Amino acid sequence: MTARDTNLPRLGQGFYWQDLEVGQRFRTFRRTVTETDLVNFIGVTGMLEAIFIDTSFEEGAIPGRPVPAVLTYSLIEGLLLQSMIQGTGLASLEVHKKVLKPVMVGDTVFAEVEITGVRLTSKGNRAIVTSQVDIYNQRDEQVITYTVTRMLAGRPGSQ
Repeated sequence: MTARDTNLPRLGQGFYWQDLEVGQRFRTFRRTVTETDLVNFIGVTGMLEAIFIDTSFEEGAIPGRPVPAVLTYSLIEGLLLQSMIQGTGLASLEVHKKVLKPVMVGDTVFAEVEITGVRLTSKGNRAIVTSQVDIYNQRDEQVITYTVTRMLAGRPGSQ
């Protein structure tokens, strides 16, 4: 039996703070919002508002099947977790969000991310990373913009 190589790079590993610099930009994969996403989300969160649970509700300001903005935000954060901060994200510290347009069931969303700050903490081998995240729909209309501050780990064994 051959010894395993424990130094192999880990697939799906997020960025360590040392891999990021101000001005870096990324784009996520795209994700279509489904009726199932909406039903599951409102069931888990208790957001049982008529505009989300009644397909014939006509008294709202938004026709069709709008989804809660926090669902859209959560889907994008999921994409970021899977690609940018998996295994390296230590904490989400602050979020400032502005909703610009509704997202509907059937819309496809993605985000563009720009690193706006990287600051080493006094604890060593971790940093506070600030990002600007802009979410767009399939028509390239910006639907949500937010700034997020996270704590990210450093590479193992580095200071």
